[in-house]
Amino acid sequence: MGGDDFKVFASTAEAIKSTSKKLEKVRILAEYFVALNGNSLDIACGMFSARIFPPWVGAEVKVGYSTIVDVIFEVTGPKAAEFRDSLLRHGDLGDVTSELIEKRKIVPLYQGSLTLNSIYTTFRKMAEASGSGSSAQRRDLFRTLLINSSPLEAKYLVKLLTRELRIGLVEGLVEEAIARAFRATGDEVRDAHLLTGDIGLTAVLASEQRLGEADIKLMRPTNFMLAETIQTPKEIAEYFKREVLAEFKYDGVRAQVHKSGEKVRIFSRRLEDVSGSFPDLVDAIQSVSGDVVLDGEVIAYDNGRPLPFQVLQQRLHRKQIDRSIIEDIPLVFFVYDILFHEESTLIRRPLTERRRILQSLRLDGRLLVSEASRVESADEIASLFDESKRLGFEGLVLKDPVSPYRPGKRGKHWIKLKKELDTLDVVIVAAEYGHGKRAGVISDYTFAVRDGETLKVVGKAYSGLTDKEILQLTERLKKITLRDMGFRRYVKPEIVLEIAFDNIQKSPRHNSGFALRFPRIKRIRDDKRPEEIDTLDTVAKIYQRQVSVTFQHTLK
Repeated sequence: MGGDDFKVFASTAEAIKSTSKKLEKVRILAEYFVALNGNSLDIACGMFSARIFPPWVGAEVKVGYSTIVDVIFEVTGPKAAEFRDSLLRHGDLGDVTSELIEKRKIVPLYQGSLTLNSIYTTFRKMAEASGSGSSAQRRDLFRTLLINSSPLEAKYLVKLLTRELRIGLVEGLVEEAIARAFRATGDEVRDAHLLTGDIGLTAVLASEQRLGEADIKLMRPTNFMLAETIQTPKEIAEYFKREVLAEFKYDGVRAQVHKSGEKVRIFSRRLEDVSGSFPDLVDAIQSVSGDVVLDGEVIAYDNGRPLPFQVLQQRLHRKQIDRSIIEDIPLVFFVYDILFHEESTLIRRPLTERRRILQSLRLDGRLLVSEASRVESADEIASLFDESKRLGFEGLVLKDPVSPYRPGKRGKHWIKLKKELDTLDVVIVAAEYGHGKRAGVISDYTFAVRDGETLKVVGKAYSGLTDKEILQLTERLKKITLRDMGFRRYVKPEIVLEIAFDNIQKSPRHNSGFALRFPRIKRIRDDKRPEEIDTLDTVAKIYQRQVSVTFQHTLK
């Protein structure tokens, strides 16, 4: 049985699921990776990260839950009660499919062999199907795969289509397995993965001992450099102890622009192609000279002032952006970094040098280079912070002038200053139906922060969203429900919210040990991935700061 055989993939996944020991999971996966060739390794790594295609490709298999269930019924022929009982017993559609395939009475005379490459090719055909009859075509392709599947293969085929492996394997463990398989360090693999944004490509580079060649490539987004939060100007001044660059913190959507010749693409923090949402910016970027990769913020902006984020939201996720929308909600792209220019990668050069190159582009119109002021003392930082708030911005980002650009890293080369107690980015883990005028819609959201590889609940919010946003969230939450308890749904943790609050208190009600007091939803953060939400450590630090401030006030 070859390494490309899908049955080996499924058996490996089952072995990983059977152990709770992280090192054992890494060992099993590393041994599997060693047996694969480049193309199969690329595909397998993506699958073990519960991702079939890289996000920037924009390809989706487009086989919904109901279609999967219909085909399962068609191939296995269970009674409705049998299917329901199996689903209640297992709570996982993949396990249900495996059980029903095992019991099917009619087995095809000839079953083709499923390989990683053949499944990937079929998934690609599903993604590319379009126009009249495309739904039926995708359904037929899935049926063919399922008919040719053994019970174990069917289980993981369905898990891949629903993007829910549930084998206790996070992407960090996939990186560790790649490092172990190909005798690299964990840091080497992580850095290459953050730079390429592609776990499969990273694995192939590792297998060929070429991790050092990982680099930015035009039209393939890299991960964004992130900023840490420090709460006061005094702490920031004491941390840097020297002059730094300060930029206004924009209340918009982070974006990475790639221009190669006449081709322009705009990518989100999720590394997804969002060019269609910003056709006016695409047109403006066409005038930039040379090939570039730019990092910055898209904001709604009119008459020299930023507009509220809610205005920008009206343009996001629309299928069609017409001229009236462009005129009613004008945008600008504030550029604050350049990662690639002409034929050179710039991320290893100091920030001051990158800004000199950025300034040489002479951007104008809808493209504006962010202003950078030099500050050193706490008073200078506080004064500029007040100025940013007066102009309608969120705060400041303080940057080390000699810092390189570190894709995907949240370090203290960049520091953000907002308010002493401002907001947290959290992820919805459960939701409930509302009452009164909100009866029939899901409007109460339980949310959590990260604690290592787990999630810890810190509160529940039901205010801050418009009726339209609540309706949209209701449909999204129904589609990602893991367990429906009637009054409450436990959901796949993928919808990120920005939550404002008054303070944090100790609380035995939540498994985090903390609760946000008077939480309200500031906005839905579709531009952020669940991996980017705040941590329990951040919550604890804010709580300790409150305690310290209260104690000092009591002493006065």
